[in-house]
Amino acid sequence: MKSQDVRKQFLDFFESKGHTIVPSAPIVLKDDPTLMFNNSGMAQFKEFFLGNGTPKSPRIADTQKCLRVSGKHNDLEEVGIDTYHHTMFEMLGNWSFGDYFKKEAINWAWELLTEVYKIPKENLYVSVFEGSKEDNVPFDQEAWDIWKTLIDEDRIILGNKKDNFWEMGDQGPCGPCSEIHVDLRSAEEKALVSGKSLVNNDHPQVVEIWNNVFMEFNRKADGSLEKLPAQHVDTGMGFERLCMALQGKTSNYDTDVFMPLIREIETITGAKYTTNDVTGISEEQNKMNIAIRVVADHVRAVAFAIADGQLPSNTGAGYVIRRILRRAIRYGFTFLGTKEPFIFKLVETLSEQMGDSFPEIRTQKALCSNVIREEENSFLRTLDQGLILLDAVILNNIGDTIDGKKAFELYDTYGFPIDLTALILSEKGLKLDEKGFQEQLQLQKERSRAASKVTAGDWNVIVEDDIQEFVGYDRLSQQVKITKYRRVESAKDGEIFQLVFNATPFYGESGGQTGDKGYLESQNGDIIYIIDTKKENNQTIHLTQSLPENITATFNAVVDKIQRAKTSSNHSATHLLHQGLRKILGTHIEQKGSMVRNASLRFDFSHFAKVTDEELLEVENFVNARIRESLPLIEKRAIPKEQALEDGAIALFGEKYGDLVRTIKFGDSVELCGGTHVANTSDIWHFKIVSEGAVAAGIRRIEAITSEAAKEYFESQAISFGEIKEVLKNAPDPVKAIQALQDENAQLKKQLEVLLKDKAKNMKADLAKELQEINGVRFLAKQVDLNPEGAKDLAYELGNAYNDLFIVLATAYEGKPMLTCYVSKEIVGSKNLNAGQVVRELGKYIQGGGGGQPFFATAGGKNVDGIAEALAKAVDFVK
Repeated sequence: MKSQDVRKQFLDFFESKGHTIVPSAPIVLKDDPTLMFNNSGMAQFKEFFLGNGTPKSPRIADTQKCLRVSGKHNDLEEVGIDTYHHTMFEMLGNWSFGDYFKKEAINWAWELLTEVYKIPKENLYVSVFEGSKEDNVPFDQEAWDIWKTLIDEDRIILGNKKDNFWEMGDQGPCGPCSEIHVDLRSAEEKALVSGKSLVNNDHPQVVEIWNNVFMEFNRKADGSLEKLPAQHVDTGMGFERLCMALQGKTSNYDTDVFMPLIREIETITGAKYTTNDVTGISEEQNKMNIAIRVVADHVRAVAFAIADGQLPSNTGAGYVIRRILRRAIRYGFTFLGTKEPFIFKLVETLSEQMGDSFPEIRTQKALCSNVIREEENSFLRTLDQGLILLDAVILNNIGDTIDGKKAFELYDTYGFPIDLTALILSEKGLKLDEKGFQEQLQLQKERSRAASKVTAGDWNVIVEDDIQEFVGYDRLSQQVKITKYRRVESAKDGEIFQLVFNATPFYGESGGQTGDKGYLESQNGDIIYIIDTKKENNQTIHLTQSLPENITATFNAVVDKIQRAKTSSNHSATHLLHQGLRKILGTHIEQKGSMVRNASLRFDFSHFAKVTDEELLEVENFVNARIRESLPLIEKRAIPKEQALEDGAIALFGEKYGDLVRTIKFGDSVELCGGTHVANTSDIWHFKIVSEGAVAAGIRRIEAITSEAAKEYFESQAISFGEIKEVLKNAPDPVKAIQALQDENAQLKKQLEVLLKDKAKNMKADLAKELQEINGVRFLAKQVDLNPEGAKDLAYELGNAYNDLFIVLATAYEGKPMLTCYVSKEIVGSKNLNAGQVVRELGKYIQGGGGGQPFFATAGGKNVDGIAEALAKAVDFVK
């Protein structure tokens, strides 16, 4: 059975059971600070389990893109090593929100597996929760009794809290679960060892394929459990493992989910992959197999993350994506011999394979390819640099073991993979101080964990209120009641309180727009300042540094109208900017991200080239023309998404939209948007682009200002212009005056270069008299009154006159120390001298470093006072 058919039969089956089929949410999570990525099928429904929203149907089914590479669910280092772990995977799921429970969930799972997919019952085992005295949760007798009607009791296994009690995190909805495992071993293997003994023991052919979670508890901050108001079903079936079972394979990678990618990797690299049924393979072939599996898995995760809006970067979710891709690059580099970018070429195959089920990978194919290619180029340069640095570490090392701290510096500062370091050291007969490396890594993790640690208390519910009304589109103040609050403590912010109101005029940070600030005023005039507002799991959370004295009182919640006006001005300007870019650069332009603050706006978009100054001016003029037209805001709320799209509204990629949406229209600009906006474009006053540049391959970024910030910008420019005119003695044409100064400066620089070259030549004869013969080497270490280029010329002048020269020249040009070392090529080998090693060692005295070739190298630094000591130590290299 083909994988496309496996997916379709699952969705068709649950549709026949009254489930509404919904599309996969983006793999990149928004509005949930506890998760970077969707790491399970239930993540997009979290708000329903928490009671913060109502689903479109009490029964839902889908296939969800998931990513597990960080936090509690971290499979990254196992991926590729075994045959059944993945970074990105599909989770087939069916959901009940307060509707059916254990009986239906278990019976339907059994029916689908044994009657629709025709998996032999004798290959299946199931587990139920054995209970927990610690949590005062009894053995799941109900699930056991249901399973007894479907399967022999000797195939039912009791599972402990680790295996059979599912929790979304340290706090929140949770409950016992019942797993289904399949035994894919041969008949001979089954006869020797019972599959029952291998369940949950990491056997590659005895694997869990389905987990039925019965959500009925809420885990509180103190670790205790309380009953949820309603019982829910949350199930997940691993699509890749299911395909393995249905296609008669013993490895996920041998199914048609991965084989098209693997065959393409073979074609590109010339490497060969052996499937899991081949035995007796060599160690070299095994390493090649692992590398191919790593690349095939990782390109899926990276491409889908990029398609959903997450570009590789050095922080947060972007860093995770970069780390996944770099792992694939280094496996290719080390075991497949790939020294040029190749992973980006796999996006075409991935698009053909999965584009029907996940159209985003098809529409964003060019972007994914460009970004991955650029990242490959960048990291391959890093690997080349790292190899040079590692060579230097080896060269300067004493003994046969490389210090773990030095290896960690290569890993942490330069991004050089530790396993590649270990491999190279092994090839050179050296050892790695792995304990020292792990100690440094653990210290870094502890520092990072401490910096990001957040401790949240339980919500204290004051008023039961499932629906929180947002009134901030129409007014900036509102009489409110606090419905619940909690205390949160973090290393970054200290102690703060999170408050939820029954209604709020405050806009919570989302959709690229920052949250409102303002205050909460009690009836007696006391003020509590709201320092920020966040959107989390479909509820608006207000952050304060203290609690009101009377928490049950009625308050007046007031938004800072000045900051809101500035933010709204910038948000409306991004819509006009988007329209202008599409008009002037072409309709290929797509928004790839934005940040709207009260001070400025940032807009990322897809484009294949730098935007020229002329094009930027056109865009700027286009936006300002719309501002001068005084276009009124035409807003439509709660309209069907299909109707909005038919009306020409632009939907932004990577965003999760509901069935009902809001549209924002200014003239011909129409977008789906939940943010705040000006009532008329004239309120923006003026739009000014302050910068344009690249973010990633095929992604450009414009930063701009409006309103008061634009006014302040022009005032500042006017002051600067006045000061420039004054410096130029009020020249009638300042531009011509500056050009004349630049021409004069360039001419003087050329004259200076000639003078310095002459000075260097004149110094040659004097320095030649100072050369000392030490152990068959002509030696000199001296500070000279030249610029660094002049010192280089002088070194080469002397070098051309002698074939046994070792000199170190120091300069302090414009207060910056520089060391220049020249070694005659004839004595580099015979005297074991290396200019690069010399300047690296002597550079320490001037608080700097450098490098170069064995016969010529330079080092720059910060400490001019260290020059004398560096020159004094130079003689040690020839003694």
